[in-house]
Amino acid sequence: MKTKLFVNIHKKVLTLFCTLLFCSGYAQDIHFSQFYQVPQLINPSLAGVFEGDFRGIVNYRDQWTNIAPYKTYSIGVDGGLFKKKLTDKYLGAGLFIYQDVAGDSRLSTTQVNLSLSSVITINTAHKISAGIQGGFAQRKLDETGLHWGAQYDANGYAPQIASGESGVFENYTYGDFSLGVSWSYGKSATNMSSNNHLAANAGIAMYHLNTPRQGLDLDKLHREFIAHAGFNIGVKGTSLSLVPAILYLQQGPLNEITAGGMLRHTIREESKYTGLLKETAVLLGAYYRVGDAFIPSFMFELSNFALGISYDVNTSSLKEASNGAGGFEISFRYITPNPFRYGKGTKYTPML
Repeated sequence: MKTKLFVNIHKKVLTLFCTLLFCSGYAQDIHFSQFYQVPQLINPSLAGVFEGDFRGIVNYRDQWTNIAPYKTYSIGVDGGLFKKKLTDKYLGAGLFIYQDVAGDSRLSTTQVNLSLSSVITINTAHKISAGIQGGFAQRKLDETGLHWGAQYDANGYAPQIASGESGVFENYTYGDFSLGVSWSYGKSATNMSSNNHLAANAGIAMYHLNTPRQGLDLDKLHREFIAHAGFNIGVKGTSLSLVPAILYLQQGPLNEITAGGMLRHTIREESKYTGLLKETAVLLGAYYRVGDAFIPSFMFELSNFALGISYDVNTSSLKEASNGAGGFEISFRYITPNPFRYGKGTKYTPML
């Protein structure tokens, strides 16, 4: 009994620590382990940079359910404009919306961002793009989930007693602006069976240029610097591709590095003449968020669609309280027209 009581107290202390850490002036932005499925959260210049005309991606993340639950939802849509009218250049536009809900207090952040990018084709293999992003965010806190010292009597917690804290936390809305640049490279296979393709993407971005005040008595939001790179390398003479990627985030005194990759296996290619058989592939691998989590990852691609699943296995000091539980994450992507049409240019692109 004493051991169980100690563990429960330990978990509550860690829960309080997490709440103070993530809700303080040093708060870090939301993140997804499948960062390659949230391009507009990584770099505004990636809006419209993909094989196709329209892309939609939905993400869901459920983290630390047994100590300090975080749930994060997002939806992003983007596409290229004037691709047929303009020569060697086009515009990319996107909309990205997310909501993050944290802890018993249900501290939530809801953000809506619009992205606009200019994409320039240097030659058949190279593209560069620059993008800006602007929008607004709202932060709020649900006081009904909080327990205050004034609500305890001789018998313990008494929710019917007024906390005396009503009205302290008010909803707060602020504007937010970001920018970024990126480079893309794509070299097609010499023929469909050789599989010697190569694609790459890299970029840098700066978020929260205006360092907005967050409200809820929190400090201004620190600017966030992001650098990223991804590759898709065909293994010649096989149906395999290597898809490594790396992401670096730095925000105020906090930083994060995630690196790893997946192995892509093409189960079948789209039929050359009828198009009745659609390209099907599976990707399997893992990423590592330095000092925090090991992330096994899986993705299934079928024609226009892709389903991604990952799970954070906690490796930080919080693993004692979380029993190793981390974060479950799922994503769903749709691109039109089908980016894997038989014989269509550089059909293999990096994960970003």
